[in-house]
Amino acid sequence: MSRRLSALAERLDAPLLVTNLTNVFYLTGFESSNAALLVDPDGTATLYTDFRYIESARDVPGVQVQPAKRGLMQDVGERLQGSVQFEADVLPYGEWERLKAGGAKLVPTHGLVDEVRAVKDDEEIAKLRRSATIADRGLEALTAETWIGRSERELAWRLRELLHAHGADELSFDSIVASGENGAKPHGHPTDKIVERGTLVTVDWGVRVDGYCSDCTRTFSTGRLPDRLREAYDVCLEAQQRACANIKAGLTGVEADALARDPITDAGFGENFGHGLGHGVGLAIHEAPRLSTESTDTLVAGQCVTIEPGIYLPGVGGVRIEDLAIVRDDGVELLTSFPKELIEVS
Repeated sequence: MSRRLSALAERLDAPLLVTNLTNVFYLTGFESSNAALLVDPDGTATLYTDFRYIESARDVPGVQVQPAKRGLMQDVGERLQGSVQFEADVLPYGEWERLKAGGAKLVPTHGLVDEVRAVKDDEEIAKLRRSATIADRGLEALTAETWIGRSERELAWRLRELLHAHGADELSFDSIVASGENGAKPHGHPTDKIVERGTLVTVDWGVRVDGYCSDCTRTFSTGRLPDRLREAYDVCLEAQQRACANIKAGLTGVEADALARDPITDAGFGENFGHGLGHGVGLAIHEAPRLSTESTDTLVAGQCVTIEPGIYLPGVGGVRIEDLAIVRDDGVELLTSFPKELIEVS
């Protein structure tokens, strides 16, 4: 039995039907568009998939393979008996109805596989580190080029090319390039807006390598800044560095968030930092745990998290500074190495 299946089985008091395809991949290494995995409390695992993937499924070690119809939930539901747990956060209602029609007693669960996925092993951390390094090198190459006079969309496309050139399998999400007042939109999309002199440009980017994501943000200047924007940058940088220096295993997500939020609030920018400090990263770009005012998580050594405070000034501009980090017992190991001091691009 694999370590991952064993760790999940220890959390079960009834069989769990795993339908999140990323979770199926995490637990078995099996990748498809139509699969489900039944894991028993003793660690026995049964993999269901249809004809298109059945031969690949038979190559998966440590699981029993059952061919199923393409309408997976209805077919699997007819085979289940007794109490069966399911992933309530990911199973669509229509699929739940088909599963329930089989007669098993369905018990909703939340985050059981996520808890296992949140703590990365050495192999996963090595992949995350490589992903972050490739992302760093791609952005570094972009900073050697001219930005002023090019559109946000053009810069985002050029960054994509450079990231692939440096070894990315794919982007972990569509890169954000936001200049001037567009920087006040935390998740804005690149537009045809031309990057102008004397403002801030926020770049949020990441790549996927061997299945694992990176996520980083840096904000650049294009010349002398208005005093308000320069102040926002300095405050955000100080808050981000404070969080990086003090986050460690044992802190709650709320306590970690406060490390950056408190100095931003004290500087008068509290209302301009409206999102959480960070989130987990791994096979998905957003995973457990959460670092925010609403978090119910406690940090554990081996988790991979972002540390990304931001200050957003509507109609003026914005700044966000984000590192990818591994939580350790005595602090964090930063996977991102790109400089955080304000860099001017031309």
